[in-house]
Amino acid sequence: MTAPPGMPSPSPPRGDGTADGRRPAAYLRPAVPGGQQPTAVPGPARRLRGRVSWHAGFSLVVLVCAAYLAHRHWPVVAAGAARLAGADRGWLLVAAAVAGATWASSALAQQGATIVPLPAGRLVAVQFAAASANHVLPSGLGASAVNLRFLTRCGLSVPQAATALAVKAGAGGVGRSFLIAALALACPGVLRIPRAQVTAWTVAACAAAVVVAAVAAVLLAGPLRRALRRVLLDVRAVHERPARAAALWGGSLGSAALHSAVVVAVTQAIGLPLSPARVALAFLVASSAAVLLPTPGVIGSLDAALVLALTLAGAPGSAAASTVLGYRLLTSWLPLVPGLVTLGVLVRRRVL
Repeated sequence: MTAPPGMPSPSPPRGDGTADGRRPAAYLRPAVPGGQQPTAVPGPARRLRGRVSWHAGFSLVVLVCAAYLAHRHWPVVAAGAARLAGADRGWLLVAAAVAGATWASSALAQQGATIVPLPAGRLVAVQFAAASANHVLPSGLGASAVNLRFLTRCGLSVPQAATALAVKAGAGGVGRSFLIAALALACPGVLRIPRAQVTAWTVAACAAAVVVAAVAAVLLAGPLRRALRRVLLDVRAVHERPARAAALWGGSLGSAALHSAVVVAVTQAIGLPLSPARVALAFLVASSAAVLLPTPGVIGSLDAALVLALTLAGAPGSAAASTVLGYRLLTSWLPLVPGLVTLGVLVRRRVL
């Protein structure tokens, strides 16, 4: 191609896509060995990686502390295991059946948290797999990721799926609080806060926690307000359909009640001389406190909190240890490998 008379001829194109061979500054990247160019990590991925690393480090500290306490009180743990080995098999079968029903109850609550119809069979399988994933990653991160992926596969956008998870979590917290209040009225005097010596360090720690919470609330006021608005809109949409509202609250209350029933059945199996209402109240309070510690599947935090709650309620140390071991055996350890296998099958079939 030649230029018209009086016009300079254009420079031939270079291999870099520019006419004069100079690349824009945006395309200039420092060279790295091997001829490969560095790839930038996206912002959300970097934040997620940082969050997982922080949770993993804190979870490791809590697990190490739990292992230290178990080693220090190993005779009590060994006595609890021996007592569980001689427990009533009938009551253990009842506890196992109730533990299986917890996944169906969780699926019911998840369906009630969204107006989009979800496939029932796959939803229950996802809850089973999510429970196992929750024991691998800290602070419910595994279960949330599995459910978020499933909901997006069912046609929900990421904000809609996240809001549905928030609605389910909020209903679960409200349902647990309702059960605690009802059982506290039925068992007066059970909820006793252990007396601790007030020192300058405890006052300083409480003051620092209040300041950090206030600063975080100020900095996150806008995002929290928008997230709360989305959650309230979804809650109103769910409650406009009575069937969805019944599923949400029935599943939330049922899940907390069924987990409590597992603990009650284990205490009946080992012959613990405590009323079922006191045992259920101790478990609900312990599980509510253990959620504050981001350990995988609240392992360690729930164990210590439940042993403390049962001991304060009047259970011997070995019986409390047997109860925790039995509950963990039925809800965490035995379903772990089948749950992970189910998770792999769901991923392979593109359900997740």
